[in-house]
Amino acid sequence: MNIASTAAAAAFGVAILAGSAGAQELKYANWAPPMHTINAAQMEPLAEALSEGTDGAVTLRGFHGGELGAGPADQFVRVLQGTADMGWGVQAYTSSQFPKSLILELPGALPLDRPGHAALWRAFESGEISDEYPRTEVLALWASEPNILMMRDTEIRSPEDLRGLKIRVAGSISADAMEALGATPVQFPMTQVYNGLQTGLIDGVISGASVLSDFKLNEVVDSVTTGPNFGRTAFYTVMNQGAYDGLSDEAKAALDEIKGAPISQMTEEAWIATADAALEAARESDSTTVIELESAEADAFNEALAEVTDAYVAEVGGDATLQAIQAE
Repeated sequence: MNIASTAAAAAFGVAILAGSAGAQELKYANWAPPMHTINAAQMEPLAEALSEGTDGAVTLRGFHGGELGAGPADQFVRVLQGTADMGWGVQAYTSSQFPKSLILELPGALPLDRPGHAALWRAFESGEISDEYPRTEVLALWASEPNILMMRDTEIRSPEDLRGLKIRVAGSISADAMEALGATPVQFPMTQVYNGLQTGLIDGVISGASVLSDFKLNEVVDSVTTGPNFGRTAFYTVMNQGAYDGLSDEAKAALDEIKGAPISQMTEEAWIATADAALEAARESDSTTVIELESAEADAFNEALAEVTDAYVAEVGGDATLQAIQAE
């Protein structure tokens, strides 16, 4: 995160607590550290919109690092139960809840240069995935930058280089992808990856490059491989439906103006900016090797992964969802 973002995050930490006496305070559950990209990218704009739209009558307070309950996999349930009014999460952590949303994560489902947030909203607004978010107001749907491989003590240049290695995955889709390439998938939250790499529990991780800085993995990763279309990670931010319905007309109007496409695009673009900066830092680092595979080299991975995508879409009856995701 740059200095400006850090300063903004610090200011946000003060601003969200500064409501007037008797003001309504909404709780946002953030399982990541307080300086994570989500803070400046999404929480601050939501807080500002609510405060300005209600003359300070409604404020937003961030609870960071799992303060409202440990475990990022429980974020959706946490909002449903009202422990938090809002929260963000990773669909892959509870894949049974979001089977069709996860089609976006499939290798090759979306070209590397196309935005994930627009694809997810096309699927949502067409009704293909909307029933996967019951009893909530969906505020944001977005995706990470395309996934890459980040390794400790190993350089990956071909699928054969992955054979037998333990790779941390976010969920079932990336697990199937790693198995198709001969690796052994290991699933646990991103908050545990640093220790897993440091101790040798895992050999690497498949995720977007933003985690190099957001979770300080640059300290324990010494090689990065880009080029193949490994897919990407999908995210959501939801609000408890009762909490949303109970907002004043002014607060609801303020939230309605920013929710959906606007805040989703802002968040995804911030993710990509963080990833770009992290990758550039890796390129400039003497301790990290960045391997950028050319088309022919990347195709060896892409061809091996195509069957994973076809099989998953067939399993969940997701042809229409995939069409919505891929639509221009």
